[in-house]
Amino acid sequence: MLAVRCSYWKKALRLYETAYSAKDQIKPSSQFAFVRRSLVNVVVRETQNVETQQKQCIDWNHLNFTDPLIISDRIYNLFLQQQQNMSYHKPEAKAVQELKDIAHRLRIHSITSTQASKSGHPTSCSSIAEIMSVLFFNTLRLNMKCPRDPSSDRFVLSKGHAAPILYAAWAEAGLFPVEELQNLRKIDSDLEGHPTPRLNFIDVGTGSLGQGVAVAAGMAYVGKNFDKADYRTYVVVGDGESAEGSIWESLHFAGHYKLDNLCVIFDVNRLGQSEPTSLQHQMDVYCKRLDAFGFNPLVVDGHDVEELCKAFYEAANTKNKPTAIIAKTYKGKFFPNIEDKDNWHGKPLGDKANEVIKHLEGLMVDACASPTIGPKTPTKLKQVPQVDITNVKLSSPPNYKLGQEVATRLAYGTALAKIAENNCRVIALDGDTKNSTYSEKIKKDYPDRYVECFIAEQNLVGVAIGAACRDRTIAFASTFATFFTRAFDQIRMGAISQTNVNFVGSHCGVSIGEDGPSQMGLEDIAMFRTIPGSTVFYPSDAVSCERAVELAANKEGICFIRTSRPNTAVLYKNDEPFVIGKGKVVKQSKKDQVLLIGAGITLYECLNAAAELEKCGINARVIDPFTVKPLDACLIIEHGTACGGRVVVVEDHYQQGGLGEAVLSALAEQRNFVVKHLYVPSVPRSGPATALIEMFGISAGHVVNAANALLEL
Repeated sequence: MLAVRCSYWKKALRLYETAYSAKDQIKPSSQFAFVRRSLVNVVVRETQNVETQQKQCIDWNHLNFTDPLIISDRIYNLFLQQQQNMSYHKPEAKAVQELKDIAHRLRIHSITSTQASKSGHPTSCSSIAEIMSVLFFNTLRLNMKCPRDPSSDRFVLSKGHAAPILYAAWAEAGLFPVEELQNLRKIDSDLEGHPTPRLNFIDVGTGSLGQGVAVAAGMAYVGKNFDKADYRTYVVVGDGESAEGSIWESLHFAGHYKLDNLCVIFDVNRLGQSEPTSLQHQMDVYCKRLDAFGFNPLVVDGHDVEELCKAFYEAANTKNKPTAIIAKTYKGKFFPNIEDKDNWHGKPLGDKANEVIKHLEGLMVDACASPTIGPKTPTKLKQVPQVDITNVKLSSPPNYKLGQEVATRLAYGTALAKIAENNCRVIALDGDTKNSTYSEKIKKDYPDRYVECFIAEQNLVGVAIGAACRDRTIAFASTFATFFTRAFDQIRMGAISQTNVNFVGSHCGVSIGEDGPSQMGLEDIAMFRTIPGSTVFYPSDAVSCERAVELAANKEGICFIRTSRPNTAVLYKNDEPFVIGKGKVVKQSKKDQVLLIGAGITLYECLNAAAELEKCGINARVIDPFTVKPLDACLIIEHGTACGGRVVVVEDHYQQGGLGEAVLSALAEQRNFVVKHLYVPSVPRSGPATALIEMFGISAGHVVNAANALLEL
């Protein structure tokens, strides 16, 4: 605990204690505000004649001590620490020794399993052995019969390459036989090189570094604000991955929302994959940074189980801010001639394994004994509410007039609020674009179910994935379509994590106009089509967009809904049914000679082109695919054949990976087809939407030219 070393602070603390003792006269909901206000008044009065040097006496010299709120919060948490120290009971010597022995046993399992697989990261496991021992056998409340019990604590191993010790901890806790650890990384085993939810005790896939904190923050946000439950979320982060900007996006989010049910453990083992980390063991730097991000930072010896027990206790009792346990550790700890040595990352110990195991056994009181202590159970925790996230429906059907001009992005917001009315677990997350994506509509109707993630899209995606874990919410995450590209790795890992998050990208293509190419989503369809198990919706009018939202809410796997900025005319009746993978023929005749396929704004270019062609005596059929993945290949083949095999596809997207290539793939094994593909051919520029559509070759006039060219073949 940080000491109070001058009379100024002692006086402030005494006055604070007086205010604290008076709090019982105030109703519970107002106690914290009363104490804080009293302390602020004390600080303002007492600091008027105090020199700056006198104020800087609690080892927070980097803070701005002219702000009474900062001073009061520091004393408040200092007082809480004093209160916790009075109630904290250190574990008995026998329990401490057993936790030490379990840590060594976990090390041994990490060595033997990586030896068996001839690959893995035993030294990275060794640095967190005591952390895992104290977490699993002294801290976490786990249901061993149902590891994903929604009322139990959550644990995320962000440094997923340390998977062997995670598996070992669950095995030692009794979830499965320890002998199975020898199947690590085998093709017929789910004990993979990095954790995935193929295992019933894993919530999310990790290993692509820098993502675990966001997911954990999403879990914690749901626990605090939606479930309003007692479960806590813990995440272990490697010091190497803390160089990722996404980590700091997530730390900012957690600090901003005061997620005091979140504990982030930094494994500061000094060594990265190929050389030492940039900060190595500068624990003070980690501490200052995390304090600045709104955390309660606790620097500990990561190999001292007593310090860890106390730190986790303090974390559980710290209110109004998340805790960061900054653990000073050593890679390969207790491995003779390997500990803290470079060039051992990701390597089994080879011929040194037996020597190291013998040394570890010598450090244990009883190397052969099974643990007599086990994980705590969640039986005393407040149970989470029962929720049903199935059969989600719009509270009322679409209500538009044919021909009415409505942007699909606006229809998205309308539909979001409608399904939220029917299901209290529908939530929306956005990256400070809610007044453009229209996710603000749910905030207006249900403000507690809107989560502002600010301009931090990687964290936005990760938080959404965490929020959807254990089927606690139906999450819709929205921003401009192009901004999801910076979070592609998080989306990719979401698929590995078997997430059901729905992503909604607005402002797609050159049709956004004057904002220019940096704001234009032109790669988004390609990106989401590559995601395994994904569904890609591209609604063209308000009715189909509302139905897309309804369908996405009920669909397993990642969904992407591409919405447009410009207003488009309502094409479908309000009772028109829509099905995933089924397109719509919006114009046809018995004499059609060419098939036109468009989506979003290009569907209207196709309709306009068909009208122009008809003036010249050429009949064209028009298809709206509704979903690009899965694409209604049967519909395209059937109607393409009826039109003599002549097909024009036009899209507001780059050539690669979009609607055109989806159609070409569907027709790849068909005979007697010829396809003209119109797309945005190069980096566009600012300008009016109609001018850009013309300039970049996707206007009705270009569709007419393409159709005529096919007819001349």
